[in-house]
Amino acid sequence: MAGPFPSSVLFCCDHNSVRSPIAEGLMKKYYGQRAYVQSAGVRNDREIDGFSIAVSAEEGVELARHRSRSFEEMAQWGDDLTGFDLIIALSPASQRLAQELTRYAHIDVEYWPIMDPTGLGEGREAKLNAYRQTRDQIRDRMLARFGPPTEET
Repeated sequence: MAGPFPSSVLFCCDHNSVRSPIAEGLMKKYYGQRAYVQSAGVRNDREIDGFSIAVSAEEGVELARHRSRSFEEMAQWGDDLTGFDLIIALSPASQRLAQELTRYAHIDVEYWPIMDPTGLGEGREAKLNAYRQTRDQIRDRMLARFGPPTEET
């Protein structure tokens, strides 16, 4: 699955509050300045999820200051999708939108089917375990796609 290492990566999911921020944080931790990394959602109608913050902190990734943003906000702020070499969609809705927005640009869009942990588990520990599974799915796909970390982890 490993391909050439991109110079810029955009992770996307539905709300930019769970999966894509975790992916952004892990990518920055594992590969440092090797690539410019951002994340976005189809919508930005939610703040960063507290369970995402907790399970990322277990891996040494700080997400508490993450601000959710949408593809639309990216465009309003001047972040052009054509500036990314690779878009990794972590949900079907984000894959569809990424493909629609890049149909006239030469940008690779990959789809990683990552579990959405929201709404899973009864009680705090069960919820944390669901979020850990999601984090670990992202980590495993990332390491398979980009190789071993280049920074101290």
